[in-house]
Amino acid sequence: MERIFAGYLPSLNEFKTEAVRKSIHFLIALSPFMASFNRPMTVLFLAAGTLGYTCMEHLRLAGIKVPFVSSLTGMASRTRDMGHFVMGPVTLGLGAMLALMLYPSPAASIAIYALAFGDGFASLVGKFFGRLRPAFLCGKSIEGSLACFTAVFIAAFRVSSDYRTAFIAALTAASVEALPLEDYDNIALPVVVGFAVRFVMDF
Repeated sequence: MERIFAGYLPSLNEFKTEAVRKSIHFLIALSPFMASFNRPMTVLFLAAGTLGYTCMEHLRLAGIKVPFVSSLTGMASRTRDMGHFVMGPVTLGLGAMLALMLYPSPAASIAIYALAFGDGFASLVGKFFGRLRPAFLCGKSIEGSLACFTAVFIAAFRVSSDYRTAFIAALTAASVEALPLEDYDNIALPVVVGFAVRFVMDF
C-alpha cells in the first residue's frame, strides 16, 4: 500500500524494506513457467510454501526464530506489521494458486504476471516517485497506477500478442490495485484480472 504524500522522502530503511518485499513479489512470476511443466505440482508447491511460511511466522511471533525466514520476514515488515502476523506472503501464495486453479493458460499466466509486476511496480513507483494523489485513489498515486497499467500491459501483450487483451488486463489490474485492500489485493488482483482476460478471450 502506498501511504506517503507529496514532499515526503522515504528513508533508506523504507527503501530496503520495500525492495525486499517486492523482490519476493516478483518471484511469484516464476509460477507460470513452473506450471507449464506440471500445473498440479506447482499448485502443491505454492500450497506447501504458504503453509510452511504460516507455521514459521507463528513461531517467529512466539519468539522462536527460524533461520533466514524470520530474518527475511523482519526485513520485509512495514511499520504496520511490527508485532503482527505478516500476511503478505500468504495472500501472495493464495493469489497465485487461485489463478492456476481457476483459469487455463494464458489467462492464469497473465493474472499472475499482473500480481507480480503490476502490483509490484505500482507499489515501488508510487512509494518513491508518487506525488499526484487524488482523493479517489485513497492515498495511492497516479504514478503508481500508471506503472501498474504499463507493467501489466507489456506482460499481457507478451503472453497473448493481442492489444485488446493486454489493454483490458492492464486496465483491470490498475483499477483493482487502486482499491484500499492492503495485502488482500494479492488475492483480488489475480482473480479479477484472470476473469477479465478469460472473458475477453472468449468473445
